[in-house]
Amino acid sequence: MLSQRQKHILNLLVKEYIDSTEPISSDLLKKRSNLNISPATIRGELCQLTNLGYITQPHTSAGRIPTQKGYEFFIEITFIQNETPSFISRKIETTKQKIEKELALAKELTKSLQEISTTLSYTKIQDKDTILEILKIIGPSETSYDKNIDLMRDLLKEFENF
Repeated sequence: MLSQRQKHILNLLVKEYIDSTEPISSDLLKKRSNLNISPATIRGELCQLTNLGYITQPHTSAGRIPTQKGYEFFIEITFIQNETPSFISRKIETTKQKIEKELALAKELTKSLQEISTTLSYTKIQDKDTILEILKIIGPSETSYDKNIDLMRDLLKEFENF
């Protein structure tokens, strides 16, 4: 069973870690919390939270990061309160904006590719070398490349005889 102070520290640690993706120090938690305790006391609480499996320390001199158990506790506490924390709302909005930008870029790319495709389909082929260059771009394998060359040679002969 966690104390209120441990719950508060764990909650702060998870929020800070989600924002920064860097191990969180006791000094940072002291600066961000409204707890009237020293960083040493916070380190003691972090040690207990580590022993209980809620957080881990990547190496001796590092800050702490949440474990699966820590995230589960955070989600449970956060959503029991029936509110989406503002930092999660900000992340959702930022991600939504990024997705919208990517979709707009994808639409522009699709439009450009359609225009290029249309332009290429109406371009007149001037000579045999051009046909071979196009086949190099289109042909997925050497076998189909050779077949395409043979096919194009036959077509060119037909056009020349026509």
